[in-house]
Amino acid sequence: MAAIKLEKISTRAPKEADKKEIKEETLAILTELDELQNLLYAESKHSVLIVLQGMDASGKDGLIRKVFGQMNPQGVQVHSFKVPTTEEAAHDFLWRIHARTPQKGMIQIFNRSHYEDILITRVHGWCDDATAKDRMRAINDFEWLLQRHNQTHILKFYLHISPEEQEQRLTERLSNPSKMWKYNAKDFEEAKRWNEYRKMYEDCFDNCNEPAWNIVPADQNWYKEYLVAKAFRDLLKGLNMKYPELEKETAK
Repeated sequence: MAAIKLEKISTRAPKEADKKEIKEETLAILTELDELQNLLYAESKHSVLIVLQGMDASGKDGLIRKVFGQMNPQGVQVHSFKVPTTEEAAHDFLWRIHARTPQKGMIQIFNRSHYEDILITRVHGWCDDATAKDRMRAINDFEWLLQRHNQTHILKFYLHISPEEQEQRLTERLSNPSKMWKYNAKDFEEAKRWNEYRKMYEDCFDNCNEPAWNIVPADQNWYKEYLVAKAFRDLLKGLNMKYPELEKETAK
């Protein structure tokens, strides 16, 4: 597989993309997803893990609300991995991750994930390259385990935002009352490390690619939501799920 170079991938929808048509198609997909999620929950043979990564202000929260917010909350869980607690730090780095993986019938969304342990940790020098390579091997084994032994289907999305769009969104948090709660002065400092993060993400894409990453142009929310919803819909449809039937004796 060819190496992914983020600087060569557009952060915007193709010029020929029709915003109105795509938003209408997204609504149709969300209607399909409502039924497919119900089917996933009822059959309880598969589970889905959605991994969302991206630079600050790439729109992970809004994406979760728009694409997954209409589904039955009994079948969807969201978890954001913050700085490890004292107890979590006393275990291996995947210990807290494994506890949040989805049981059969469930959809689990990671808003930031186990990949932070080979991204921000390397950018800040908390994890050297050799340790990062070891962790990548552990991540690959971990994801193989989930897929092979628990019928967990993993969708990994990198929300690909441009530095210009990120700066605009971060600046908006200084003046928009509905977004001020998201403001964190450290976000502007992290933005200065853009090239370092890009390098670490590309290394991650090359070494942790089973399943492969979906690079999602994220400057326009309507296009980002469409691509994620479509990929999720296509995955669920491909499972050929069926509602459980009554046992013969029960049906008499």
